[in-house]
Amino acid sequence: MLQLRITSPKHLTPSVLEVLTADPAVSELSSMPGASLRPEGDVVLAAVAREAANDIIDRLRGLGIPREGSLHVEPVQTWMSAAGLAADHLAPGSSADSVVWADVTQRAYEDSESNWSFMSLISLATILAGIAIVLDSQILVIGAMVIGPEFGAIAALGVALVRRRFGLLGQSLRTLVVGFAVGIAMTTLAALVARGLGWITAADITAERPGTAFIYTPDKWSFIVALIAAAAGVLALTSARAGNLSGVFISVTTIPAAANVALGLAFGLGDEIWGSTLQLVVNISGMALAGWLTLVVQQFLWQRISERRALLAARLRKR
Repeated sequence: MLQLRITSPKHLTPSVLEVLTADPAVSELSSMPGASLRPEGDVVLAAVAREAANDIIDRLRGLGIPREGSLHVEPVQTWMSAAGLAADHLAPGSSADSVVWADVTQRAYEDSESNWSFMSLISLATILAGIAIVLDSQILVIGAMVIGPEFGAIAALGVALVRRRFGLLGQSLRTLVVGFAVGIAMTTLAALVARGLGWITAADITAERPGTAFIYTPDKWSFIVALIAAAAGVLALTSARAGNLSGVFISVTTIPAAANVALGLAFGLGDEIWGSTLQLVVNISGMALAGWLTLVVQQFLWQRISERRALLAARLRKR
């Protein structure tokens, strides 16, 4: 169940109410004339079955509500309503599986923003991964993967292509390129300092590393794992099951690969740089491709469900 809070200019409120009252997926509807001072107008509240949210949001956008007023979409964690249960049953599909595109798109913009937090997290994660490589510690590698913030920006590439938001596509690409460049630069600097202090040597990088050798030896499994992990991650994001994302972070070696590039640069080790760069490219490419394909499938399926829902709503109105 979702709650829509709509701030509507007075001349659009009748059209807003018409859209909401005509849809059987709306189980509750309240109108507060003149309640909004900025922007000036009315406030309308509606409880909507999650499966029907995209259709209703699209109609409200068509009226110009986001341009002249505002539209807030808020999840309802717990609710008890016979009317709400009936509306939920009338909406085809499962609430847990439904994709609210407005929410997914906004999250993509937020996760792909090139800000201080993103740059700090990717730098710290890459430095931690560099230490993990020197110590050949799988535990530290996992910690670095969890800290890394890059998955949101990679998923945003697929959202941008599916929703045709090319500004978002450019933003995501810039954030990824700049983010990994900053992370590699900071880790290279840290490695040079550690080298100068005698804490690490080239032998620490080139020695046998059974626990972390996978970082610089990409193969077919690297691409397959990236595909599976990204598909799972996108499903978790679109269904609001963010708790499943930790497995995605642990599965794909983007941050450790960037760290090994940095160590290779600090010690002039061409093989380490090349292998790790290839691993990084393979993982990001696989994740971006899988994310896009998953979203394409979801969009296709929910378009079919929306068509079924429209036919059902038309039949209900005729009764």
